[in-house]
Amino acid sequence: MKNLNPIMISGKEVLPLIEGGKGINASDGRSSGAWAHENCVGTFSGVSPDYYDENGKVIPEHYLTKNRLTRHVEMVEQSIKGCLAQAKIAHEISGGNGRIHMNMLWELAGSQQILTGVLEKAKGLINGVTCGAGLPYNLGEIASKFGVYYYPIISSARAFQVLWKRAYNRFMEYLGGVVYEDPWLAGGHNGLSNAEDPQTPQTPYERLVELRKTMNSVGLHEKPIILAGGVWALEDWQDYIDNPDIGKIAFQFGTRPMITKESPISDAWKKLMLQVKKGDVILQKFSPTGFFSSAIKNTFLSRLMERKQGEITFQKEASDEYSYPLEISETKKIFIKPEDAEKANKQIAAGYSEIKETPDDTVVFLSADEWVQMKEDRKNCVGCLSQCQFSAWSQAKGNSGRLPDPRSYCIHKTLYDVSHNGSIVDNLLFAGHQVYRFATDPLYRNGIPSVKELIERIKTGK
Repeated sequence: MKNLNPIMISGKEVLPLIEGGKGINASDGRSSGAWAHENCVGTFSGVSPDYYDENGKVIPEHYLTKNRLTRHVEMVEQSIKGCLAQAKIAHEISGGNGRIHMNMLWELAGSQQILTGVLEKAKGLINGVTCGAGLPYNLGEIASKFGVYYYPIISSARAFQVLWKRAYNRFMEYLGGVVYEDPWLAGGHNGLSNAEDPQTPQTPYERLVELRKTMNSVGLHEKPIILAGGVWALEDWQDYIDNPDIGKIAFQFGTRPMITKESPISDAWKKLMLQVKKGDVILQKFSPTGFFSSAIKNTFLSRLMERKQGEITFQKEASDEYSYPLEISETKKIFIKPEDAEKANKQIAAGYSEIKETPDDTVVFLSADEWVQMKEDRKNCVGCLSQCQFSAWSQAKGNSGRLPDPRSYCIHKTLYDVSHNGSIVDNLLFAGHQVYRFATDPLYRNGIPSVKELIERIKTGK
């Protein structure tokens, strides 16, 4: 194992070990403060974090208005309260050691308002901001205004080049580094482009070398690359340490810190991850963000996959190709290909008799209960995304003008529920593709380790 030397991150020399920020509430002030305490970098999620009453009890997310636009305003206000609460907890636990970062999802509606509102009130509590899921052009300007370092999360050198040319070249001082998140290995939302095949992964090494060349070409030789996605043990990445083609590097751990004593996720969720097998994490595109994402296959994800497999194309008028009539309501009939008739009738006979159109001239089949729940979830939309395919919400317009997509789901509802002791079967469970290693990692044989114990293990290379 090569020596793990401290590097400068967010204005301080720390170990190049970083906790990945996972939302909603899968990394919070407790976990991030514990990471910072060990002279590493802790990262809490800025997406709908918890805040507390005067007795220290979590105040459940609540909305007083019925209009999506006003509920969106309430969401922003509650998010700011939650970020400040978690930043204070992390700062206290850290004891002044390490660095505290906040992670923001750029596609979160109101992300710029939330980030500005938090940094205005969190002086001295937050040292850096990581941000991905989209191209966060304004991140540099916002962070620099408050003297806070910023770290864009990208999945290719090209993405960083676009950000640099459009915005970051004007805010170089507080660009703390660049997070390269491998889109084929990372958990949660991934940055796969339309030109990349989700079934054909590329090695991170070549993409990191390309990123370093791009950074060096604009004078960023001393800025570290933070490797994220698929990082489990440093012995797997020996060739990346002290490598002149990659330069300064730090390692971000996303999935592995989820099973620690300080991790805020439920005991049931931790127990499940200890049993996951290789191949149980699925890279798919059901997220209402439109991005690919990786999650553990369970009942929730399996049903989305079944619904997609049952999808059928249609036309509104009969033609030689689309000649089989299919009633989708008492007053509406569409036409499908005769060869798809059996596929449709089997689903209807199985109880999936609610036939719903998608924005792509296809239909999918839902049960009556699924349709009732889907309508309820759309009615309760809080406008959490800048563009939501599930509810057709648009931050800019209020409504995107497209059909709500029944192949998707309410991401805010499911992530909030599972992070507050909700079902681990009927909710989305984001996880990286290395999660199966929990089952054979000796660190977890005698119970759940503390963050300190995990970091000591990581430093050995194991």
